[in-house]
Amino acid sequence: MRSHSGKGPPPTGPDQYEYRTLTFPRTTSRAEARRLLTEQADYGRWELDLVRVSFGGVRRVRLRRKIIRVVRTA
Repeated sequence: MRSHSGKGPPPTGPDQYEYRTLTFPRTTSRAEARRLLTEQADYGRWELDLVRVSFGGVRRVRLRRKIIRVVRTA
């Protein structure tokens, strides 16, 4: 599995997200991919944005999570 953190598409509207792309090789089982994505969702607060499966069986999954901006009060 390879991971790439990038800016992703430009933010639209009031909500801004950060994106992470995961690439699973053909040899990764469905159960293993599901387990890894569940860990990302539970512990990293990522949500599924896009899944692409190529002809060779490689799965590219794009995750996103909302950027929370902290506003200084003092």
